[in-house]
Amino acid sequence: MSGSNTINITSLLMSSSLVIITLFFSYWQKLKLEKEIIVSVVRAVLQLVAVGYILEYVFGFKSPIFTTFLLFFMTFNAAYNAAKRGKAIKRALLISFLSISAGTVVTLAILILSKTIKYEPYQIIPVSGMIISNAMVALGLCYKQITSDFKNKREEVETKLSLGADILPSSIDIIRDSIKTGMLPTIDSAKTLGIVSLPGMMTGLILAGTSPVEAIKYQIMVTFMLLSTTSIASFIACYLSYKSFFNNRKQLIFIK
Repeated sequence: MSGSNTINITSLLMSSSLVIITLFFSYWQKLKLEKEIIVSVVRAVLQLVAVGYILEYVFGFKSPIFTTFLLFFMTFNAAYNAAKRGKAIKRALLISFLSISAGTVVTLAILILSKTIKYEPYQIIPVSGMIISNAMVALGLCYKQITSDFKNKREEVETKLSLGADILPSSIDIIRDSIKTGMLPTIDSAKTLGIVSLPGMMTGLILAGTSPVEAIKYQIMVTFMLLSTTSIASFIACYLSYKSFFNNRKQLIFIK
């Protein structure tokens, strides 16, 4: 980087030649992904440029109301995307929104009260983006797992019900497995930090000229907050969604 913390347009254009490598392998192996690669790259560039200019404008606002509105908007969009994974779940959108909101609010509250961050757009928006997106991915995994388990373990659940167990005791193993599935990627990622990978936030800060020791402090904070949000969101989502697989008579619903 020649001691500079900025990337000029020429360097950026030259680095775009790396995409040619991906296109080459796709063409060579007849993967027929050339169009998808080009579209994804163009979209990524356009979206990031647009977001960059929007964030410059947004960060100029100091209004807590405006910041809260942005958080609501981000959470709703994440909930909407997570709900797509839970088609078999009633009120999946509402459950997703409540779960992600709870995880985000608790985590942000602790960070703000501990004075780790301030409730200002330039700090809240990037941090919330990481928290909310991680919770969204976790919920998608939870929904996929809980739906699959209720389908594959139907006989086991029905046997427990026939022996007099209520729907919660009959489903508890499935619920716990689903929560575990949602949390494991974040836990596994935390295990390999600094050994297998240098996370994006830490790398970005170092490239921007921040001391590696200071960058580590921020990354530790990020790791803690992702673990917190993932566990809260997964727990709430699974315990709110398991009832969707039973009817009013406490009978297991057939899942296609």
